[in-house]
Amino acid sequence: METKSRTLEITVLSAEGLRIDNKPVKKNAYVVVSVDPFNNKATKVDGEGGSYPSWNDKLVMEMPLQTRFITLLVKCKGSRGEKTVGLARIPVTDFVGGYSPATCLQFLSYRLRDPKGLKNGIIKVSLRVKEPLQDCSSQSAAGGGGNAAMIGLGIPIDGRRDYGMVTGIPVWTGYPSNSLF
Repeated sequence: METKSRTLEITVLSAEGLRIDNKPVKKNAYVVVSVDPFNNKATKVDGEGGSYPSWNDKLVMEMPLQTRFITLLVKCKGSRGEKTVGLARIPVTDFVGGYSPATCLQFLSYRLRDPKGLKNGIIKVSLRVKEPLQDCSSQSAAGGGGNAAMIGLGIPIDGRRDYGMVTGIPVWTGYPSNSLF
């Protein structure tokens, strides 16, 4: 069973220093989060925060495996329609494949750029990737019928999990990552 996407849990926390045409944003800011052109969600509108809005909205989205960036687009609703306040692009490598496991909650801040490319505030988010759990029997069956005599303990270099190797195929050994036996 091959998965083509991961579940992304992103909480848009707050922003600071938002401006439109070099004037502070008064109210009605919100954020649109996009993982691809067809998959986006928006936060609620903050009607009181002005240049320092706070949303604390948790958005759960499916993120295709080939996704390289997540886009955060801050907009503001006004009497003359919607205006783009700023944009930030989060590289997926900032929270997947690094020193900490992708499933750990990570708090990140990014510089926003206005439509002219100038600095326009900072946005704060927390995110994690929720991976589906796989049971040991399905993995060992895929690795050669679960022959326990061939399982050895492997210590991963990135610190994520301990795997036993059965003919080069990772198989969960059941040992916690901080102990050898």
